[in-house]
Amino acid sequence: MKFYFYSFLSVLLVFSCENSSSKRGDCAYFGGEIINPSNNYITLSNTLGSKDTIYLDKRNRFIHKIDSLKPGLFSFTHGGEFQTILLESNDSLFFRLNTNDFDESLVYTGSGSKKNNYLIRSFLDDEIENKEFMNTSHLEPEVFVEHMNKLRKQKLAYFEEFFANKPASDLFKSIVKSSIDYNHYAYFEMFPFGYYGNNKLIHFKDLPEGFYDYRNEVDLNNESLSELYVYNRFLFWHFNNIALKQYYSDRNHEAFDRMALDYNIEKLRLINSTITSEKIKNYLLKHTIRDFVLNTDDRDATREMIDYYLERSSNPKDKVYLKALVAGANKLRPGNMLSDAAIIDYNGNAIELSSLVDSPTVIYCWSTNFKMHSRNSHFKIKELKAKFPEINFIAINFSDNDFHFWKKTVRSLHYPTAYEYKFANPSEAIKKFVITFNHKIIVVDEQMEIVNSNIGLFSEEMTKCLEKQTASSKSSTLK
Repeated sequence: MKFYFYSFLSVLLVFSCENSSSKRGDCAYFGGEIINPSNNYITLSNTLGSKDTIYLDKRNRFIHKIDSLKPGLFSFTHGGEFQTILLESNDSLFFRLNTNDFDESLVYTGSGSKKNNYLIRSFLDDEIENKEFMNTSHLEPEVFVEHMNKLRKQKLAYFEEFFANKPASDLFKSIVKSSIDYNHYAYFEMFPFGYYGNNKLIHFKDLPEGFYDYRNEVDLNNESLSELYVYNRFLFWHFNNIALKQYYSDRNHEAFDRMALDYNIEKLRLINSTITSEKIKNYLLKHTIRDFVLNTDDRDATREMIDYYLERSSNPKDKVYLKALVAGANKLRPGNMLSDAAIIDYNGNAIELSSLVDSPTVIYCWSTNFKMHSRNSHFKIKELKAKFPEINFIAINFSDNDFHFWKKTVRSLHYPTAYEYKFANPSEAIKKFVITFNHKIIVVDEQMEIVNSNIGLFSEEMTKCLEKQTASSKSSTLK
């Protein structure tokens, strides 16, 4: 019944676009139904930087009209999950998805459905290929080239077969072809980091002649692809790669240090001197700086990086964001006191984070949008709890979900509810504790003094840190 509803609505809305286009320019409709929504809205953004917030109705559905449409790639997000779609004139695109299996459950209907179902299938195939890259990157370079070229030929053959039987716009064909190409190029840029590893990366220059010949074909300033994940991934790895030349020109390193100041300054310099598109340049500069700030405790290096960045970025909003990020990161340096935060327990009671800290504590901030990662992390925490019974462990969810969705997730994943909490104000907590991506770990002592706020849960450093805290706690007790 729902399928017929969307089909009928698709025809109706296309007719509406066609009748209104002469007055208001090209338009498109975008709508859908979300099963098990994590909140009551979605956001829709395009390559021009505009963003619309669209609210769900009581049946968790929405319909949104885009007037004066500029055909191209858009991104929609819900509860932290996102996906890219292509909208062209007179499209009426609808979807149904279940947040329990966001990408895999996503199915489109309507006049723009065929191309977008093609894109989502390609995205899922790319995810599988990406997971296999850890093994692929250990192939000998000549074998790797042969393997990757074979995969690309298979994708291009399917591409040609698909479009031989189905009419499509030049824009759609261009996006599909670019997705295949830049996904392929990205793996070549990533290869030396996986093949040689940190200890032998100096040998990156020993790769076979012609290994990077594809670089003659790339366009580093294609703004029409700026919403395309594979394109952005290629750009980041490209600059990671070409910055190695300067990194190894002055000295021989026993091991590559991706957080070395000179290496990261060189990346910024190359981005600034190579990219002519202000939009793409600002995007790359911003995310390169963000990655550095989030992964270093070196204040002097951070200051030098941010000063270098501020002179070259032309985006005022990015500058404000990164200044705030640096300020937040500085407050989380070891030795500082951790700011308090309002949190909610599983029963809905509002409490302060500080009320839970009376011994050395690991605060694990996690997202419901990354269920596999949260499962693995919770399993690791369970292991650490058994090994370090003197340490307190607190799990706090920071996703933009409503309370009932969070409870349902905790219950369905069988997490111990006595140790699970949710930030009362997630957006404020994300800024305060400098949370990005899928998790954040902060280790504090019994006084809420920060021991480490930049540590990997699965790292040997974490084990050593907790061993030290346990010894220190026992020593204090004896005194």
